[in-house]
Amino acid sequence: MSAPRRPSDPSGLERYYVLTGGRSGPGGSASSLDVATLVVSRTAPVPGMQHEYEEIVRRCRDPLSVAELTAHLGLPFNILAVLLADLLDAGRIEARDPIPAHRAGRGPDLALLQEVLSGLERL
Repeated sequence: MSAPRRPSDPSGLERYYVLTGGRSGPGGSASSLDVATLVVSRTAPVPGMQHEYEEIVRRCRDPLSVAELTAHLGLPFNILAVLLADLLDAGRIEARDPIPAHRAGRGPDLALLQEVLSGLERL
């Protein structure tokens, strides 16, 4: 007699559990990852690397935001953040923080714009 069949997991939760080793979120310095954080590869994919890690490293040859990676890979943010934390710890990628919120609302540097305008007027 065969073992009873388990219902399939349509949400992929088992897959995510395996991908992250049971972790639900990144730790350490990677816990500050934001959807606007830019990710850039520092190395090429290594033979035998887990598929998702390889995809991240390959896609990030040029800077990509975490939000773009989430869309390309079809992974939830917290799962991708765990994978990115692993790659950050291994030195395979670099994360560049977005502009801090306290600076984002300031607008352009008016002194610099004035100098550019003056230079254009002199032409």
